[in-house]
Amino acid sequence: MYDYGACHVCGERMESRRVKQGLWIKGKLVVVENVPAGVCQRCGERVVKADVGQSLAAIIEDSKKLRAARRIAVPVVRFAAKVA
Repeated sequence: MYDYGACHVCGERMESRRVKQGLWIKGKLVVVENVPAGVCQRCGERVVKADVGQSLAAIIEDSKKLRAARRIAVPVVRFAAKVA
C-alpha cells in the first residue's frame, strides 16, 4: 500500500484505493478500471503515482491497439439551465 500523504486541496489524508478513470481518446470515452490512486475522503480529489500516470498516457498513445475487456452504455444528457 502506498502513502499518498495529505490532499493538496483540503489537507485531509489520502486513502489508497482502486478507481475507474475515464479518458477521452479521439472523441470516445474509454474507462480504465482498477487504477491505483489516492482518494481524499473529504473532497474527493484523486491523484496517481507518476508510473501510473505514465501507464495511462501509454494507453492514450496506443489507442489504436485498445482491446476492450467489455463495453458499457453511457447515457448522455444535455444541460439546460433556466436563468431566473
